[in-house]
Amino acid sequence: MGYKASYETWLNNPYFDDATKKELNLIKDNEKEIEDRFYKNLEFGTAGLRGVIAAGTNRINKYTVRRATFGLANYIEKNTTEEEKNRGVVISHDNRHMSREFCIEAANTLAACGIKAYIFDSLRTTPELSFAVRSLNTIAGIVITASHNPPEYNGYKVYWEDGAQVMPEIANAITDEINSIEDYSIIPTITEENKSLVVMLGKEQDTAFIEEVKIQSIRRDVIQKVGKEFKIVYTPLCGTGNVPIKRALNEVGFENVLIVPEEEMPDPNFAGIEYPNPEEQKALTRGIELAKASGSDLVIATDPDCDRVGVAVKTVSGDYALLTGNQIGGLLTNYIIEGLKENNKLKDDSVLIKTIVTSEFGADIAKANNIDVMNVLTGFKFIGEKIKSFEETNKNTYLFGYEESYGYLVGTHARDKDGVVASLLIAEMAAYYYSKGMSLYEGLLELYKKYGFFKEKTISITLKGIEGLNKIQEIISYFRNTEISSINNVKVVDLKDYQKGIDNLPKANVLKYFLEDESWIAVRPSGTEPKLKFYIAVKGENEENANEKLDGIKISLDKILNNVMDVETVK
Repeated sequence: MGYKASYETWLNNPYFDDATKKELNLIKDNEKEIEDRFYKNLEFGTAGLRGVIAAGTNRINKYTVRRATFGLANYIEKNTTEEEKNRGVVISHDNRHMSREFCIEAANTLAACGIKAYIFDSLRTTPELSFAVRSLNTIAGIVITASHNPPEYNGYKVYWEDGAQVMPEIANAITDEINSIEDYSIIPTITEENKSLVVMLGKEQDTAFIEEVKIQSIRRDVIQKVGKEFKIVYTPLCGTGNVPIKRALNEVGFENVLIVPEEEMPDPNFAGIEYPNPEEQKALTRGIELAKASGSDLVIATDPDCDRVGVAVKTVSGDYALLTGNQIGGLLTNYIIEGLKENNKLKDDSVLIKTIVTSEFGADIAKANNIDVMNVLTGFKFIGEKIKSFEETNKNTYLFGYEESYGYLVGTHARDKDGVVASLLIAEMAAYYYSKGMSLYEGLLELYKKYGFFKEKTISITLKGIEGLNKIQEIISYFRNTEISSINNVKVVDLKDYQKGIDNLPKANVLKYFLEDESWIAVRPSGTEPKLKFYIAVKGENEENANEKLDGIKISLDKILNNVMDVETVK
């Protein structure tokens, strides 16, 4: 069915409500908008569905949520035993527009299909959902969130019984089930008979999660020593992190935690923050202002569903600098290893897990301590898969896992990145340096002096719509099919094309260039946004040398893109 026919179906089919039809009538003279909303169905990416909230097949709305849930229900029906199906599905949601409504829609659709649906009384974090899947022994889980996307977005992530996001094989099978649903009116609706299959969860689930988080504390004695005086500014960016992070920090002994007042309570508009991403300086503006006013040593920010963490630290000059995900990951790697060594708890078979687009900073620290390092594809589910494998084979012990995009997991209570436990360990780590008369920033510089000055940059090209999708494919095809012998006048010594299924990893549309000076560049399309991403990582003798390498590679990439593909890179 073409996009025009699909548009007409939504306008005329009695299944779709009057509000939807009214919205669609407003765009009847906008051919491009109609095309963009209906030229395809919203697709599963690396983390499920994600899109702008609006009417249309290529948007997220109650109908596309019902369709996705019916597809999931059909997959469960066809691929699990009766006992597994009866274990049900647990659902959580964040603070976004329509999140609660989409949660209820998903629960009702599952119940209409004869599958129990557990829901929370209000918003909860993504890591708590991951924990709840295994705690409640459900067959699957759903999170309604668009992570750190702008306010007009929402999303839908599916988890399997191990607590990790569904792996490609299951995701593809669920996608096939969803794509087979052409007529929305066949999706069953909840009745009085199956309403009892929607079950509300109590507060004991929250307590069980927080207790698991607190277990991961390594140096509780340090917190007891400085917890009253060490000042922390925290912002949930109007999302789900406020209650669990305040609770976790308080219960381990941090008594001086200031919350950014404008960003404390849930707000679907994020208190005016255009892009509630803790990676971005703008998102931490109020937090840094509060830190300056209060003389706080640390600023922690979590994204709306609280699976990513951003950090700002006071520098030697008294200003505040944002740490990158790679820097936080390296610091945590060193802190965890040293802390476990002190307590004689570091096991010989420990393994650090990181993604292929994460820098070697943490990996070099691990290797220097005789810790094995495993690389996985982008997507925390692949780290979760390794944890599951370790537990099943008893051959390795999970030490720590992280990715450059501000996702970290300490412990195995969750199988996804956890902003709650990461915030606790970051606060504890900063307090540890504080107890030694150092800032976290000074701790970072100390590691750079020992292991080399690592620096990274991610460049994104945003290209929306059909034309954008085609352009992204065109650009990555150029890189795949053109021999590039040097970048920034440095020889390319190796090129890995993960589309070939190398290094015992699943096939992925990723290219990675390795340069003679230990720099590398990776190219991959985003699985959740209309972007092509370039990851640049360098290792310098000092900051100036690292910056020179980084800038040189950026200029070289710009030349390739401007001269050959006629596009410009943007941050």
